[in-house]
Amino acid sequence: MIDVPEDAIEERFLAATGPGGQNVNKVATACQLRVDVFRLGLHPETYRRLKLVAGSKLTAGGTLVITAKRHRTQEANRLDARTRLAELLAEAEKREARRIKTKPTRAAKAKRVDEKKGRSQVKAGRSRVRLD
Repeated sequence: MIDVPEDAIEERFLAATGPGGQNVNKVATACQLRVDVFRLGLHPETYRRLKLVAGSKLTAGGTLVITAKRHRTQEANRLDARTRLAELLAEAEKREARRIKTKPTRAAKAKRVDEKKGRSQVKAGRSRVRLD
């Protein structure tokens, strides 16, 4: 698990959009987290995967921007944003399983050839009948 230092996170609260009535219009409940990814000290491979996972949430300057506005309260949105940050970092930390090259067995090759011959016979049976 990647430990995110508090000085790498900048937190802003802004007015949310969408449904919620007057509360949405007058209270800054949406939470925007800005994380300086270069301060996290990520392995280059982990950083590459983070770029893929985060997509447009990662700016060219290396800042990860997460906006949470699902909930009605500031604290719930704050918790949601931090949870999503942890999920993104955990996803970026996962390593892809190495593929082990395998060769088809002799029986598998023979089966493939037999299937091809059978298919050839089916197609040959569809051709025009000749009277020899």
